[in-house]
Amino acid sequence: MTHPGERFYPEGVHWDDPIARGTLPDLLSKAAAQYGARPAIEFRDRPISYAELEAMVEVAASAFLRAGYGKNASVALFLGNSPDHPVNFFGALKAGARVVHLSPLDGERALSHKLSDSGARILVTTDLAALLPMALKFLQKGLLDRLIVCEDDDWGAVGNPHTPIPDHPAIVKFKTFVAGATRPAQWPKISVDDVALLQYTGGTTGLPKGAMLSHGNLTSAVSIYDVWGTAARTKRDAIERVICVLPLFHIFALTVILLRSLERGDLISLHQRFDVEAVMRDIEVKRATAFPGVPTMWIAIASLPDLESRDLSSLVSCGSGGAPLPVEVAKIFERKTNMKLKSGWGMTETCSPGTAHPQEGPEKPGSIGLMLPGIEMDVVALDDPGKVLPPGKVGEIRIRGPNVTRGYWNRPQETADAFVGDRFLTGDIGYMDSDGYFYLVDRKKDMIISGGFNVYPQMIEQAIYEHPAVHEVIVIGIPDDYRGEAAKAFVKLRGGADPFTLDELKAFLTGKLGKHEIPAALDFVD
Repeated sequence: MTHPGERFYPEGVHWDDPIARGTLPDLLSKAAAQYGARPAIEFRDRPISYAELEAMVEVAASAFLRAGYGKNASVALFLGNSPDHPVNFFGALKAGARVVHLSPLDGERALSHKLSDSGARILVTTDLAALLPMALKFLQKGLLDRLIVCEDDDWGAVGNPHTPIPDHPAIVKFKTFVAGATRPAQWPKISVDDVALLQYTGGTTGLPKGAMLSHGNLTSAVSIYDVWGTAARTKRDAIERVICVLPLFHIFALTVILLRSLERGDLISLHQRFDVEAVMRDIEVKRATAFPGVPTMWIAIASLPDLESRDLSSLVSCGSGGAPLPVEVAKIFERKTNMKLKSGWGMTETCSPGTAHPQEGPEKPGSIGLMLPGIEMDVVALDDPGKVLPPGKVGEIRIRGPNVTRGYWNRPQETADAFVGDRFLTGDIGYMDSDGYFYLVDRKKDMIISGGFNVYPQMIEQAIYEHPAVHEVIVIGIPDDYRGEAAKAFVKLRGGADPFTLDELKAFLTGKLGKHEIPAALDFVD
């Protein structure tokens, strides 16, 4: 059977190529056996080999088991980008536990909910001043039984502010926690269907809910990307240096960078935070070859005044994900660098994979690409999720595949509502063209109904990005006495650009958007 867009797949790649499933501890163990002394991670100019990483993971796993945090336990990680993340991520999984990712970007209310909902009573964090005080609040609120604190300076002191680790019976330093831990006679048996990760996502309403991602889901996601990249990888036959500034607690970085790079034997250049000049040094001096980013990062790079003269020649792969990439940003980047910046699409619930662009194929500005091997996607009516729409018609995108979650933790009703049979309703509104390329119009929950018409903020944002004074923009719906709802634009100007009036913006957008789509209000933000 031919699937939409398969004729544009890379040479030798087929939609029905086998997708491998396994467990995450096995993924790392096989990589360590195969790549040994090869550097797996570089952090603060310190390389950590595959063999060293596996040894650190085994020590952590042994300590988790000794403490009783194995099968059926939930271990929460409240960590940023440092080797502490992969050590404890794989360590908890090897012990048979499931991991709960907590985002340092979240507030106390959301984080407390995730701890309570997941049942995680063990939290691993670091002594960074940006993290430890919040973790101590969880302990004070009675949400934790044990707080394990890693010490950031153990990876080399760089002047980060730290919070002193209190003397408390429930608090233990990581180095003390693992001291003297010995390997068990046999590691716990782990099934591909065991839940490896509770990855929380906002969903359409209410508090975050935990997508249950199994070992099989996550390893399938890695395999899907492997199948897609087989031809390019064979042609290059090289070890890639992959920049990781994306947060490892996010599904995009976890799958696309950490798991995928380890499985392939590449080197992860791990950055604690995004700094545009640090990224440029990684490319120009250390000769990084791959940089997966998100739109805000590409906006910052595209805005560099000297970008045309910077040396990006080492890059063979640069892509955008996590959010829709403004078409105008991609155009600016290509004009300044002669490199194509294309975006794919995926979700927490799909372990990241969904769509991607082939290296060769028709130009499709604004497209998120073709559905990847092993994944089935279609578009269904907004008022009938069982009715499949033909190409060109806008509706809700559905997906199924070995990488798709089986549902939400402790949320049977929301799980039932999210599926039609075994097809997951993404909440993304879009369409597929006659070539099998998908396009996003907006999130279902973000849709504005103005005078009875469906208005999609992302379409308005794409048009406003064409204005030469606009650096970033976000559009939301606001109450409107006449139309029920109307669009409002929040604009951040480029450096040195003068603000413009609402009427001037309306004039600029006339012809680019329908009358019902043109914003009724405008604000500028710093």
